[in-house]
Amino acid sequence: MSIMKINLLKFAAVFACLLCLAFSASAQKRKTNNKRTKTSVASTTMVTTADVQSGAEKVSTQIKNVSKFIYTLGGIARVVEDLDREIAARKASRNAPELNAKIKQDVITSLRNMRAGLVALEIEFRTKPALRSYLFQIQGISDMSGTAEDQASNGQLTESGKTLLLVVEKLADTLAALP
Repeated sequence: MSIMKINLLKFAAVFACLLCLAFSASAQKRKTNNKRTKTSVASTTMVTTADVQSGAEKVSTQIKNVSKFIYTLGGIARVVEDLDREIAARKASRNAPELNAKIKQDVITSLRNMRAGLVALEIEFRTKPALRSYLFQIQGISDMSGTAEDQASNGQLTESGKTLLLVVEKLADTLAALP
């Protein structure tokens, strides 16, 4: 029995040492800072929400800009088309062709400026991760505005306005998809 007691004491001592090592090993583990993790997740969520909110505001602004342009273009297109007919029928004054050309050039310049804003918006949706999931809805507005610009350059102002209406539809679809 004494051998058995000695073996039992040895076993108890080894077990106690192993148990102490297990506690000291867990005490030496590096604790993660849960506050830091929660803060970074919260700030990432806020940045993502801010990007989406900013994107929605920019889409809304472009809808307003394009809609106002189309409204103005309707009246201008009528004047230009009437002047074109008068010039062709030689019923217009001498300075009518110059005036008509200047009006057309102003429309094209305005279209280029508006297109630059639409291109920048589409690029923003391509480059910002928070907006990339909405790219499908907005994709193509820069090409469509380029088509409208080409139509205006060819004297097809009414057709240009119709193409811009499609741009407004895409922008509205994008705005509806944004939370």
